[in-house]
Amino acid sequence: MIDKHQQKGAETAEFALIALLFFAVLFAVIEYGRALFVWNALAEATRRGARMAVVCPVGSAIPSRVAIFDAAGGTLASSPIIKGLTPAMVTVAYLNQAGVVEANQTLIRFAEVRITGYVHTLIIPLLGFTVNAPPFATTLPTESLGAVPTNPGQAVRAPSCAF
Repeated sequence: MIDKHQQKGAETAEFALIALLFFAVLFAVIEYGRALFVWNALAEATRRGARMAVVCPVGSAIPSRVAIFDAAGGTLASSPIIKGLTPAMVTVAYLNQAGVVEANQTLIRFAEVRITGYVHTLIIPLLGFTVNAPPFATTLPTESLGAVPTNPGQAVRAPSCAF
Protein backbone atom coordinates (compact mmCIF):
# COMPACT_ATOMS: atom_id res chain seq x y z
CA MET A 1 0.00 0.00 0.00
CA ILE A 2 1.28 3.47 -0.94
CA ASP A 3 1.51 5.96 1.84
CA LYS A 4 -0.44 9.20 1.30
CA HIS A 5 2.63 11.26 2.16
CA GLN A 6 4.55 9.78 -0.81
CA GLN A 7 1.91 11.17 -3.26
CA LYS A 8 2.01 14.72 -1.95
CA GLY A 9 1.90 17.23 -4.84
CA ALA A 10 0.90 14.68 -7.50
CA GLU A 11 -2.39 16.50 -8.14
CA THR A 12 -0.53 19.75 -8.76
CA ALA A 13 1.82 18.13 -11.27
CA GLU A 14 -1.09 16.40 -13.07
CA PHE A 15 -3.05 19.65 -13.18
CA ALA A 16 -0.05 21.50 -14.61
CA LEU A 17 0.30 19.00 -17.44
CA ILE A 18 -3.41 18.94 -18.28
CA ALA A 19 -3.72 22.76 -17.97
CA LEU A 20 -0.82 23.23 -20.37
CA LEU A 21 -2.50 21.01 -22.95
CA PHE A 22 -5.91 22.61 -22.35
CA PHE A 23 -4.65 26.17 -22.74
CA ALA A 24 -2.60 25.29 -25.82
CA VAL A 25 -5.74 23.90 -27.48
CA LEU A 26 -7.80 26.88 -26.30
CA PHE A 27 -5.33 29.40 -27.72
CA ALA A 28 -5.09 27.41 -30.96
CA VAL A 29 -8.87 27.60 -31.41
CA ILE A 30 -8.88 31.34 -30.65
CA GLU A 31 -6.00 31.93 -33.06
CA TYR A 32 -7.70 29.91 -35.79
CA GLY A 33 -10.77 32.13 -35.42
CA ARG A 34 -8.58 35.24 -35.54
CA ALA A 35 -6.85 33.98 -38.68
CA LEU A 36 -10.24 33.38 -40.33
CA PHE A 37 -11.24 36.93 -39.41
CA VAL A 38 -8.06 38.31 -41.02
CA TRP A 39 -8.58 36.23 -44.19
CA ASN A 40 -12.19 37.47 -44.44
CA ALA A 41 -11.07 41.06 -43.83
CA LEU A 42 -8.45 40.76 -46.60
CA ALA A 43 -11.15 39.54 -49.01
CA GLU A 44 -13.36 42.45 -47.94
CA ALA A 45 -10.44 44.87 -48.38
CA THR A 46 -10.04 43.87 -52.04
CA ARG A 47 -13.78 44.18 -52.58
CA ARG A 48 -13.82 47.69 -51.08
CA GLY A 49 -10.82 48.75 -53.14
CA ALA A 50 -12.28 47.34 -56.37
CA ARG A 51 -15.59 49.08 -55.70
CA MET A 52 -13.75 52.41 -55.49
CA ALA A 53 -11.49 51.64 -58.46
CA VAL A 54 -14.47 51.28 -60.83
CA VAL A 55 -15.82 54.75 -59.99
CA CYS A 56 -12.61 56.71 -59.36
CA PRO A 57 -10.32 58.12 -62.05
CA VAL A 58 -7.62 55.78 -63.35
CA GLY A 59 -4.47 56.16 -61.25
CA SER A 60 -6.26 57.54 -58.20
CA ALA A 61 -4.80 56.64 -54.80
CA ILE A 62 -8.26 56.41 -53.25
CA PRO A 63 -8.87 52.68 -54.00
CA SER A 64 -5.65 51.73 -52.20
CA ARG A 65 -6.54 53.91 -49.20
CA VAL A 66 -10.05 52.50 -49.01
CA ALA A 67 -8.72 48.93 -49.34
CA ILE A 68 -6.73 49.30 -46.12
CA PHE A 69 -9.86 50.64 -44.37
CA ASP A 70 -8.58 54.23 -44.39
CA ALA A 71 -10.62 57.27 -45.34
CA ALA A 72 -10.48 58.29 -49.00
CA GLY A 73 -8.23 61.24 -48.18
CA GLY A 74 -6.61 59.56 -45.20
CA THR A 75 -2.96 59.33 -44.34
CA LEU A 76 -2.74 56.12 -42.30
CA ALA A 77 0.48 54.16 -42.79
CA SER A 78 -1.26 50.84 -42.16
CA SER A 79 -4.73 49.43 -41.69
CA PRO A 80 -6.45 49.99 -38.35
CA ILE A 81 -8.29 46.66 -38.79
CA ILE A 82 -5.63 44.33 -40.23
CA LYS A 83 -2.31 44.79 -38.45
CA GLY A 84 0.52 45.16 -40.95
CA LEU A 85 -1.60 45.81 -44.07
CA THR A 86 -0.16 48.81 -45.91
CA PRO A 87 -1.11 50.59 -49.15
CA ALA A 88 2.09 49.20 -50.70
CA MET A 89 0.56 45.71 -50.53
CA VAL A 90 -2.44 46.84 -52.59
CA THR A 91 -2.19 46.76 -56.37
CA VAL A 92 -4.85 48.33 -58.59
CA ALA A 93 -4.87 47.21 -62.24
CA TYR A 94 -7.18 48.22 -65.06
CA LEU A 95 -7.91 45.48 -67.57
CA ASN A 96 -9.32 45.32 -71.10
CA GLN A 97 -11.98 42.86 -72.30
CA ALA A 98 -9.36 40.08 -72.61
CA GLY A 99 -8.21 40.57 -69.00
CA VAL A 100 -4.89 42.16 -69.96
CA VAL A 101 -3.60 45.29 -68.23
CA GLU A 102 -4.67 48.29 -70.33
CA ALA A 103 -3.33 51.87 -70.34
CA ASN A 104 -5.86 53.29 -72.84
CA GLN A 105 -8.80 54.45 -70.72
CA THR A 106 -11.32 53.95 -73.54
CA LEU A 107 -10.48 50.21 -73.67
CA ILE A 108 -10.63 49.57 -69.89
CA ARG A 109 -13.47 47.20 -68.99
CA PHE A 110 -12.46 45.86 -65.56
CA ALA A 111 -10.72 47.05 -62.42
CA GLU A 112 -8.81 44.56 -60.30
CA VAL A 113 -7.54 45.12 -56.78
CA ARG A 114 -5.04 42.62 -55.43
CA ILE A 115 -3.42 42.29 -52.00
CA THR A 116 -0.13 40.39 -51.93
CA GLY A 117 2.69 40.02 -49.46
CA TYR A 118 0.64 40.06 -46.27
CA VAL A 119 2.18 38.04 -43.44
CA HIS A 120 -0.07 36.99 -40.56
CA THR A 121 1.60 36.55 -37.17
CA LEU A 122 0.11 33.82 -35.01
CA ILE A 123 0.05 34.57 -31.30
CA ILE A 124 -0.17 31.06 -29.87
CA PRO A 125 1.94 31.07 -26.70
CA LEU A 126 5.33 29.36 -27.08
CA LEU A 127 4.64 28.70 -30.78
CA GLY A 128 4.73 32.20 -32.26
CA PHE A 129 5.28 31.96 -36.01
CA THR A 130 4.03 33.60 -39.18
CA VAL A 131 1.88 32.48 -42.09
CA ASN A 132 2.17 34.01 -45.56
CA ALA A 133 -1.33 34.89 -46.71
CA PRO A 134 -2.28 33.87 -50.24
CA PRO A 135 -2.93 36.68 -52.72
CA PHE A 136 -6.45 38.08 -52.52
CA ALA A 137 -8.04 39.70 -55.58
CA THR A 138 -11.37 41.15 -56.66
CA THR A 139 -12.22 42.11 -60.24
CA LEU A 140 -15.27 44.23 -61.10
CA PRO A 141 -16.59 45.69 -64.37
CA THR A 142 -15.86 49.40 -64.66
CA GLU A 143 -18.48 52.06 -64.20
CA SER A 144 -17.63 55.74 -64.52
CA LEU A 145 -13.86 55.67 -63.85
CA GLY A 146 -14.33 59.19 -62.52
CA ALA A 147 -15.85 60.57 -65.73
CA VAL A 148 -18.41 63.35 -65.45
CA PRO A 149 -21.46 62.94 -67.72
CA THR A 150 -21.60 65.59 -70.45
CA ASN A 151 -24.73 64.64 -72.42
CA PRO A 152 -26.93 67.66 -73.26
CA GLY A 153 -29.87 67.90 -70.93
CA GLN A 154 -28.24 65.70 -68.31
CA ALA A 155 -27.24 67.31 -65.06
CA VAL A 156 -23.49 67.54 -64.60
CA ARG A 157 -22.42 66.03 -61.31
CA ALA A 158 -19.13 65.51 -59.57
CA PRO A 159 -17.45 62.13 -59.97
CA SER A 160 -18.69 59.57 -57.46
CA CYS A 161 -15.27 58.85 -56.02
CA ALA A 162 -16.18 59.37 -52.38
CA PHE A 163 -17.79 57.00 -49.96
